[in-house]
Amino acid sequence: MTTKFTKMAYDKADDMLFGHAKKPVSYGLGIKVGAGRVIPEINYAPRAGTEKSIERITKEYVDYISKDAITRALTLGFPDLQLETEWVSQMGTVPGMAASVVSGQKAITEKYHKEYGINLAVRHTIPDQREAEHGLREGMDKKFGYPEKFIECCENACENGADVLSVESVGGKEFADYAVTHGDITAFLFGVGYLGSIDMEHIWTEMVSIAKKNKVIPGGDTNCSGANVSMFMAGGLLDNDVQRTFSAVTRAISAARTMVAIEAGATGPDKDCGYEGPIIKSITGTPTAQEGKNCQCAHADLQGNLMAQCCDLWSNESVEYHPEFGGSSVQCWLGSLGYETSLMNTAIATGQGKVLRDLYMTTDRTRGPEGYILAYDNAWQIGKAITENGDNYYLRAKAAGITAAKIIRAGYDKKELILTKKQLDVLDKIVVELEALPDDEDKFYDYCVKKYQHDVPTFNPKSYGF
Repeated sequence: MTTKFTKMAYDKADDMLFGHAKKPVSYGLGIKVGAGRVIPEINYAPRAGTEKSIERITKEYVDYISKDAITRALTLGFPDLQLETEWVSQMGTVPGMAASVVSGQKAITEKYHKEYGINLAVRHTIPDQREAEHGLREGMDKKFGYPEKFIECCENACENGADVLSVESVGGKEFADYAVTHGDITAFLFGVGYLGSIDMEHIWTEMVSIAKKNKVIPGGDTNCSGANVSMFMAGGLLDNDVQRTFSAVTRAISAARTMVAIEAGATGPDKDCGYEGPIIKSITGTPTAQEGKNCQCAHADLQGNLMAQCCDLWSNESVEYHPEFGGSSVQCWLGSLGYETSLMNTAIATGQGKVLRDLYMTTDRTRGPEGYILAYDNAWQIGKAITENGDNYYLRAKAAGITAAKIIRAGYDKKELILTKKQLDVLDKIVVELEALPDDEDKFYDYCVKKYQHDVPTFNPKSYGF
């Protein structure tokens, strides 16, 4: 069972600020998130080939990556650091590999916390290797057994020393892939907003139970497999494969899905690559991890400053471990993160937090439609639309999409946003299409199943409990 959000955590958008959450969370070795400070969260990937043995992957994650990051934080005088280990796929399938890495990172954080007093924690983001064609729920995948392995990953992480449990889940991806490549907003609403929410409730109910049983923080999720794909394909100002107005609306729809983790009992911090985080924070009041200007090692986006506006953890997304002139890659990118969070925390301490927040936001507010709807005032409006339909996965995702589209249109009409004719055409078509959909959930389901029966052949109703 989940508890739906039907009212906003924040009475007004202006109350949202980086480093502050209505529901701060404490865990690990002195880490307090959303309690008045922003904390750097370094994310990394091991070098190719190290996954070939348990010994090599453990040494990579523990003796090299973790040690490098922690010692650089100490060298530069950063008081807090969170490590995020996004598991390579082998950690979810090779017996003993995950346990070795997780327990090793736990031990090294305890060592440095005891010796130097630095506040430390490790988030473990397990892999979701479920595939639509094989079935997403337990007992369906007779070939690989990935739904069962998903649960095993949660248990391995929690039993061996994780401080925070997270995932980038894939429910609804079969429709999201089709939707993004065909510019079909109804398919995205059905796959991500509706089916994805149903899948989130299923997996996060179990994840929360496992985490709490082991006294681990159930963090959060992200629609990386849907809205992020849309954002990356929309690209920057030279790209035109996916219209940025389409991408922005998919982001709003994804927020209604991602927040289901919180409704199922997750406490945050949510995942850095969930750019929908400001919308979710406005509704739930839970801490949010975000990425932007300091994640250029992983990708570029059009809202690199803006995403810092109300973050509680600030991340680099991910970087492969390798040498650079200034040290290892994790050391260099941690320096970038740490100095940025130091600026935020100095702004808070001097009473200038909202000034810096608004500078971050204004810098990228009109660079593109996705940044425009994620600006904290507009994010709050989308959150409000979600809560007004909070007891129905379909209707609230639909309301989020319509509200975002109308916010973008209003921004263009006020001459705040510059949009091409193609972007406007797509935007206006989205509003017409979404508003024409039935309000009845069952009718919407029947309509989509019939409409996409040939276009999305990997869809299996049983994967979503139908």
